[in-house]
Amino acid sequence: MLRELLVDVEVLSTTGDLSVEIDNLEFDSREAKPGTLFFAMRGTQTDGHRFIGAAVGLGASAVVCEELPEELCGGVTYVRVADSTVALGRIASAFYGHPSRNLKLVGITGTNGKTTTATLLYRLFRRLGYKVGLISTVTYCIDTEQRESTHTTPDGIRLNRMMAEMVERGCEYCFMEVSSHSLVQHRIEGLSFVGAVFSNITHDHLDYHHTFAEYIRAKKMLFDALPEGTFALTNADDRNGMVMVQNTGAEVKTYALQAFADFRCRIVEMHFDGMLLNLDGSEVWATFLGRFNAYNLTAVYATALLLGADRDEVLRILSELTSVSGRFEYVRSADGVTAIVDYAHTPDALQNVLRTIDEIRREGQRIYVVVGCGGNRDKTKRPEMAQIAVANSDLAILTSDNPRMEDPETILEDMKAGLDPSASYLAVTNRREAIRTAVTLARPGDIILLAGKGHETYQDIAGVKRHFDDKEEVSNLFALRTKK
Repeated sequence: MLRELLVDVEVLSTTGDLSVEIDNLEFDSREAKPGTLFFAMRGTQTDGHRFIGAAVGLGASAVVCEELPEELCGGVTYVRVADSTVALGRIASAFYGHPSRNLKLVGITGTNGKTTTATLLYRLFRRLGYKVGLISTVTYCIDTEQRESTHTTPDGIRLNRMMAEMVERGCEYCFMEVSSHSLVQHRIEGLSFVGAVFSNITHDHLDYHHTFAEYIRAKKMLFDALPEGTFALTNADDRNGMVMVQNTGAEVKTYALQAFADFRCRIVEMHFDGMLLNLDGSEVWATFLGRFNAYNLTAVYATALLLGADRDEVLRILSELTSVSGRFEYVRSADGVTAIVDYAHTPDALQNVLRTIDEIRREGQRIYVVVGCGGNRDKTKRPEMAQIAVANSDLAILTSDNPRMEDPETILEDMKAGLDPSASYLAVTNRREAIRTAVTLARPGDIILLAGKGHETYQDIAGVKRHFDDKEEVSNLFALRTKK
């Protein structure tokens, strides 16, 4: 009944019968029906309080809101709270039997590396013999079942529903990405974590958070909420790494490639097919490239040990893991051109990938980079992305990413605004043609970086998602190149 679901909620007032039975939770009024508890939440685009009447009209039995409607419907229970989004998380957790308490749930946050770290932890613990859940930008996994990912961190109802399924199927661990948006919007409210990992923080999402300080504060919320008996693993090489954990109740542990830390890593050597790492005195060959991946692998190694995994087994499995979809994936043409597909969509990520390519390329190999910036997102990073692409390649081809509802030409103009008038680059608005241009210009041995979209298999143009896959596009062009 509703009364039992409100135990962890700060209720300001109630109207109606709290013993009403609830068998469905919804924040979309169109999905309401008898037995539904409807949450009226204030969002960035609309206010759910406007749809209370619609939900009640479809039979909703109860409503959680911050402001009561002028007219109350008889037979409907109204619960007034200070924050409907906070209430949703706590009620959803109770409704599904507090599933996160029955999992070893680890949250991973940061600007870059979340997906790789979470996915590799999922794969590692499966290889260790456990049933595991994964919530990431690329996919949601309940043991072996994969589901389409709609958000980096879904809403509280879906999160708890999936975790309840994980528990039902015998999962012991769950690794999830925790985005800054989800923290500010209280999507993880009511979840119980055994630990959290911080990767790094760089320029991103300022369209939403407005200032870098607010972006840091959002990420820090995950660690601030950790209680005693949990762990907080942070990157000691990141200048904000220790800021993240300064107010946490968790046991703080650090990892690094440069600074003194609890878990240390050093890159011994790096080649195009992988790199040799020294992890706490043990050498491990990994089929990954770049300092950014050395950080990711160190975070995975450290998290596994903090969760009690056997060190030797962890090191053995790390050497067998492969890259995550759209993260430094590469395709080679028959005549020796290499295309690298990477999700790098922030200045720091793009810089890291290009720096890695430069470190491993041989003399005479040219670098072409095809890069764009998303529409209706942080505009301040556009000129910086273009500067990095031009400065770190032999030729940058500026193009479209996901323009969404913006004019692609306007996005390109924003990118070009950061470039010196004498800079050499190409601007090709159509992404398919931009990739074709890079493939046409490349000579055997050259390297093409397709940045920004990674695992995505669509392009969002004017609100319509059309099929588009960077890896597929370049593979087809390489096949045509071979036939010539």
